[in-house]
Amino acid sequence: MNKQKAIGATIIAAILWSTGGMFVKLLPQDAFNILFYRSLYAAFIFIVIFRSQLLKVNKLSLISALFYAPLLITFVHATKLTSAANAIFLQYTAPAFVLILEPWLTKSRISPRNLITVILCMTGMSLFFMHDFSSAGDLTGTILALAGGVVLTGLLLSQRLNNSEFQPGAVFWGNILVCIITIPWALQSPLPAANDQLILATLGIGQLGLGFAFFVYGQKYLPAIESALISMLEPILNPVWVMLLIGEVPGVWSLAGGTLILVTLTGRILINYSIPENHPR
Repeated sequence: MNKQKAIGATIIAAILWSTGGMFVKLLPQDAFNILFYRSLYAAFIFIVIFRSQLLKVNKLSLISALFYAPLLITFVHATKLTSAANAIFLQYTAPAFVLILEPWLTKSRISPRNLITVILCMTGMSLFFMHDFSSAGDLTGTILALAGGVVLTGLLLSQRLNNSEFQPGAVFWGNILVCIITIPWALQSPLPAANDQLILATLGIGQLGLGFAFFVYGQKYLPAIESALISMLEPILNPVWVMLLIGEVPGVWSLAGGTLILVTLTGRILINYSIPENHPR
């Protein structure tokens, strides 16, 4: 029963995360204003859910927060400047960067299957730069999306190295840092209208806060492979919501690159599960 609930919770988390691009596209505010209110609401719901656990921080928590803040900043800016597909697919190049850095951190050699994964993901990444950019902002957004993949790598590695009890605190203080960085823009701008505040609250409380809470619950009872595979719903659904509700259709090269990245990562997860790295061949 716990496992079934965990699967359901992880699916809900992935669905909540996937709505980020749609809501950012719907809002008329600029990226900095969206970032301020989204993180403010997220910090509030974190206090409600995790309470005193947020005070549990260590050096790795602070490092994670320093990666988390630019991750949010690059994603929202990229989504505003380029397609939602570009923003989310390029962010999911992070596992490839992790595979590159892990051998260096652990002083080991990169395995053949990981090398193939990296090559295919980098090939998929390069396809995003094949299409004709409609504006300088489109190119800038794509570059920011790729930068998001780099900082997500740092977040994944620092959180993986840390104990689970310190992870909520890292995300909470990362949101506080985003609020500190973006508050000058919020103070200089008029308060968002009631409808916009509702969307911003949904982004902060639902997409970020509850999404993280559901995922943490799922992690308690699910193997890593199941969590990873279910999480792949996020990059798949993100551009779908935007296409259905906003009418933004991803370019052919973006679809090709994103598909190659997601298929490669899913394949690697399944192969590693069925044939572990140290399995005699």
